[in-house]
Amino acid sequence: MKKLIFTVAVAILSSGVSISAANINNSNYADEVIVMTINEDFKEVALEDLPEGVSNAILKDYPTAIIGKAYVNGSEQYKIEFTIDETKNIVYADKEGNWLKEEDITAKQGA
Repeated sequence: MKKLIFTVAVAILSSGVSISAANINNSNYADEVIVMTINEDFKEVALEDLPEGVSNAILKDYPTAIIGKAYVNGSEQYKIEFTIDETKNIVYADKEGNWLKEEDITAKQGA
């Protein structure tokens, strides 16, 4: 009887772990699709062409950052790739230098 209870308990716990792992994998996949869609709307821009507000925000909030690339979309929102202490980072800002969350990015088509 103890073996039966133990076997049932192991089966229940195993199925719970499998379902949890499946949910984690599915949510990661959805995030990747969203990121790809957002990134397709950005076009690379020269660092010297960044608006003063964006440049000042980077200097103020990330003074040790080494800027890699910058991108702009049709809504004049900027994506900036930089490294700090060998860690790659990506931030988003509007043309005034206000930081944006990735989910706040909206691109106008045809710009």
